[in-house]
Amino acid sequence: MPVVRGKEIEVLFSASAIARRNLELAKEISEREYDDLLVISVLKGSFIFAADLIRAMHDGGLSPEVEFIFISSYGAGTTSGEVKVLRDIDNDVKGRDVLLIDDILESGKTLTFTRDLMLSRGAKSVSIAVLLDKRMRRQSDSAIDADFVGFECPDYFVVGYGMDVAHAFRELPFVGVVKGDV
Repeated sequence: MPVVRGKEIEVLFSASAIARRNLELAKEISEREYDDLLVISVLKGSFIFAADLIRAMHDGGLSPEVEFIFISSYGAGTTSGEVKVLRDIDNDVKGRDVLLIDDILESGKTLTFTRDLMLSRGAKSVSIAVLLDKRMRRQSDSAIDADFVGFECPDYFVVGYGMDVAHAFRELPFVGVVKGDV
């Protein structure tokens, strides 16, 4: 078990498994008939996944434009409270196919908000790619699902590959669970 910052990290998804899955996801994405594709990475947690997936998409023959949006959920955790745009995209999405890339789909509130925002701005379509899907965390009133899923994730608080706890562990090349108190 790797030790980082004095904490043992149990590896759930290795760097090599993630790399293989990114290639598979890129192939699935490239098989869709997207027109004028705009990829939007939902910050902060998705930045490493988005970078790797976008490069794999390029290797698969896609040439999307890339944007970043910073969405935050306020209130009692991520499953309730208000969702806000902290930093918006610069591009116009009207008439374009949009692919949202996020690190993890849990309750669905943030991705539902972001998808609906892009559709309200006139996006032709909005697809969603996530590294991890915690289907068991969906709220009953949120029926959102990702179009492209890297891995089904057990109900653990995960770190690594862009995901953090108190801004730590983002740099890990794998996804894992911190053992003990953080």
